[in-house]
Amino acid sequence: MAITAQDVNKLRKMTGAGMMDCKKALTESEGDFEAAIDILRKKGQKVSASRADREASEGSVFIKTNDDKTEGVLIALNCETDFVGKNEGFIALGAEILEAAYTNNPANTEALMTISLGEHTVAEKLTDMIGKIGEKLEISSYIRMSADQVVPYIHAGNKLGVLVGLSNTNGADQTAAGKDVGMQIAAMNPIALSKNEVAQNVIDRELEIGKEQVRAEGKPEHMLEKIAHGKLNKFFAENTLLSQKFVKDNSVTIEKYLDSVSKGMTVSKFERISIG
Repeated sequence: MAITAQDVNKLRKMTGAGMMDCKKALTESEGDFEAAIDILRKKGQKVSASRADREASEGSVFIKTNDDKTEGVLIALNCETDFVGKNEGFIALGAEILEAAYTNNPANTEALMTISLGEHTVAEKLTDMIGKIGEKLEISSYIRMSADQVVPYIHAGNKLGVLVGLSNTNGADQTAAGKDVGMQIAAMNPIALSKNEVAQNVIDRELEIGKEQVRAEGKPEHMLEKIAHGKLNKFFAENTLLSQKFVKDNSVTIEKYLDSVSKGMTVSKFERISIG
């Protein structure tokens, strides 16, 4: 019998399975929805749907850069348990998805899920793995970065990944300096590159907190604004990357450290992804 698009969509809504899997199951079952659901269950599709509300707080970060180190790709593949996160099949799947992201340059995670990995899409491969291991899997992050030089840094048993975009590298390989900055970002978790990139709502909140702290100390009202701005500047120094003290040498900031390595070199962007 002919399988219509409406039939396929109906089964997809019933099971959460992919469109192609639903079409194949309906074709195999000759349009029998219950039999088609049984076919999908055997392939792990029903497992995927039933575990959709589970928390996937374990996993690994995967990073790849191109040969001239001007582009980097990072994905985070999550699972439910550390045991699965260290499984060879899980690691191999993460590496395969990373390669697909690197090669195809999808616009976002949703587009990444539709990329073909052989006979199946990334989404279908994930569902198949879910059926095999019985745990929820998801791609929680996908980032692509371009810069004069992109330096990757992975920490904490592959659970924390950083991409550092350096500018004004003067044509030199600055991997060592980039790794130092990556370690800084991993350890200190800056909220922004500089104070100019801190969201206004964060600034407003810090000023309000500062005023309340000063008010509680009994300072007069006319001094609150000035002292609160002083506290805000301290907040910027501690929480924005270029102003932070370098963890390997507290006598200089990250901005000054990079300038000492190569005059004018700085960080143009960074990404920090942590699992768990």
